[in-house]
Amino acid sequence: MLRYSFLARIDLRGDALPEGPALRDLLPRADFDVQAALEKVRPICEAVHHRGDAALIDFAEKFDGVRLDQVRVPAEAIEKALAELDPAVRAALEESIRRARLVHREQRRTTHTTQVVPGGTVTEKWVPVDRVGLYAPGGRSVYPSSVVMNVVPAQEAGVASIALASPAQAEFGGLPHPTILAACALLGVDEVYAAGGATAVAMFAYGTESCPPANMVTGPGNIWVAAAKRYFTGKIGIDAEAGPTEIAVLADATADPVHVASDLISQAEHDPLAAAVLVTDSVELADAVEKELETQVAATKHIDDRIVPALKGRQSAIVLVDGVEEGLRVVDAYGAEHLEIQTADAAAVADRVRNAGAIFIGPWAPVSLGDYAAGSNHVLPTGGCACHSSGLSVQSFLRGIHIVDYTKDALAEVAHHVVTLAEAEDLPAHGAAVKARFVGDEQVSRGWKVPENK
Repeated sequence: MLRYSFLARIDLRGDALPEGPALRDLLPRADFDVQAALEKVRPICEAVHHRGDAALIDFAEKFDGVRLDQVRVPAEAIEKALAELDPAVRAALEESIRRARLVHREQRRTTHTTQVVPGGTVTEKWVPVDRVGLYAPGGRSVYPSSVVMNVVPAQEAGVASIALASPAQAEFGGLPHPTILAACALLGVDEVYAAGGATAVAMFAYGTESCPPANMVTGPGNIWVAAAKRYFTGKIGIDAEAGPTEIAVLADATADPVHVASDLISQAEHDPLAAAVLVTDSVELADAVEKELETQVAATKHIDDRIVPALKGRQSAIVLVDGVEEGLRVVDAYGAEHLEIQTADAAAVADRVRNAGAIFIGPWAPVSLGDYAAGSNHVLPTGGCACHSSGLSVQSFLRGIHIVDYTKDALAEVAHHVVTLAEAEDLPAHGAAVKARFVGDEQVSRGWKVPENK
């Protein structure tokens, strides 16, 4: 007899699965009302706009419990953090950085020119944003891995100016966590600010006395970070409005319940709103996973404040389906941030998935590997946004610019089409801009469609 039944069960067996939104509505999801939070972050953002560093210092005292002398972290504090870093942690971070660079360097795009017609070319060149503000959370846990995941793609994209913010920590005299600072040092980032949540996003968006404004802000965070990103959409670029972390596991009877349970717990320990979802056609596996959860949860940390609330929350469940085919439809409708495939022929099943932030194949690729050292990026879309958005990558920091280069003859060859389409859209000045280049050239002008006088 189980002492706990951690996960609710949603039984989708027997009947045909609904399509689209109707299926999504049957699946568990956390309450994450960014719009409601938006009204609360608005005055915070505007205070930073009008009062700059003074507002950041006041908010650090209010939210983080420490009065800062300055917002920017001194260079010597960053150097000291690296010097005092545990050698084992340093080695792990260095390997994480090395692997992330290998993967992200391959994402670089190159300039490409297409000859459309003789004498007419379109070139696409890729230009990095000039300056980015990166965010590393510092609430319930410390995330040096998020420093790696943000900084490496920005550097590989060629961003010239990179700044990072992380919340002030009273325990460390108002500095961000020393492991965050040490990770910055390993990556060569020396512009670091003690600012958290919406205040950090506002600092990067508006700029302050100590921090120049950025073109873009990326990085995971809580609902206040997401709301601030929404507030500044249009003023700055953002990666995504990240919500609580999610793991979905598509598993059949071949899966090891020990692995599945441990992976569900690994994401539940992030936050009480973290989502842990198992999709399976095996009731036996579901029962075995529940038993494993009871055993493993009792032996871990963060039980009452994070793991149990996350597993028992409305965002977590076991979803029973008739087979792997139906399971694929469910996980595609769910669009998980992290999706594990633990089935027979897992690679073939994974190849058919369309909606996921990142996919982890088989028993030896747990989400934890991707969080730290797979080489992949762990800043991923949440809340079902994987159906239209990608995780952070080199491309996130690049802008594609088209360069059009036509000769007179190449323009003449297509001029009549341009004029025709301009007239069709009732934009005659567009056509006139082409006509002006061929005044008196009858061979060109006779192909134009001249509108009737009205």
